[in-house]
Parts: sequence; structure tokens; C-alpha cells
Amino acid sequence: MITEIQTERLILRKMKLSDSASLFNIWSDPEVTKFMNINSFTEESQAVEMIKILNNLSLENKAIRYSVIELESNRIIGSCGYNSIDSSNAKAEIGYDIGKDYWGKGYAPEAIQSLMDYAFNTLNFNRIEAKVEPENNNSIRVLQKLNYTFEGTMRKCEKSKGKFIDLSIFSKLVTE
Repeated sequence: MITEIQTERLILRKMKLSDSASLFNIWSDPEVTKFMNINSFTEESQAVEMIKILNNLSLENKAIRYSVIELESNRIIGSCGYNSIDSSNAKAEIGYDIGKDYWGKGYAPEAIQSLMDYAFNTLNFNRIEAKVEPENNNSIRVLQKLNYTFEGTMRKCEKSKGKFIDLSIFSKLVTE
């Protein structure tokens, strides 16, 4: 799996333990984590543990998470990646988060587009999926901007922060 992808304004680089302070600042913000399946972090050690978990998944080719770095400032502004990789079915599920100071600047669609290009053109995947809480309007707008298709809502399908939640599923096919 590729460890770095560059776009016009971003570098997506496989997460490193040294990213923990920057990612802690993002993942400790309740507005950023509102729709994530984690509670806001209260200690940097939680970010270290999360990076270790994600890196172990990448060693098994089950997932990979990238730190999103703004080229202009060389700052980590979020993360994105493939939450799950299903090579036998040529598909992946994407996920992303951007620090609040960088919302509304088009960074999420730019990062996701690069993940899609890599998945479709290099990995020869057929499908990319995204699962989003129905109330997460910002994330839904990102997917709509990228012409994802809304497939429906899975009712009470996952547990997040101690309760079962609905998730809307969106997809994009290589042929679209």
C-alpha cells in the first residue's frame, strides 16, 4: 500500500507516532469528533494508541490511515484513509476528519479524491464506500460534491459512544 500521496495542496502521509501531538489537537475537539466513533481525546497518549492500532491494521492490509498535511504550512490538518480494505471484493471504505480551523476550504474532497484515484487506478478497486451519520451534513456535502450515490440508511447498525446509531451509506463505482 502506498505510504504517501500528493495533491495540489496536500500531502497524505501514512501516520507516524510523531504525529500524535497534532492529531491529539484535532481528535480532542468535540466538534471534530461529534460524528466519529470515538470520544474526544483527553490525553495525547490516546492519540499514540490510536496511531498504533491503525498502523497495525495497515501491516495486515486491513486498513491504512494517512495524516493530511497542508503543503503551504506543512501542518497536519486532519486524517483520512481506508477504514477497511476488502481486496477480494475490490472495495474499500473511506473515512476522514479535518481540524475545525480548516473546514470549508475544500481539503476533505481533495483528500478523498486522491484516495479514490489511487483505489480505482492503482489498486483496481471497483467500489468505494462511506458510512455517515444522517445528521452529519458537512460530511454528506463532501460526498455529494464527489458524486457519491446515497444507497440508504442502515438502522441502528453500529455502536458508537455506547449507543446504537443509524448510518447512511454512500458509494462510488469505478464506472461512475
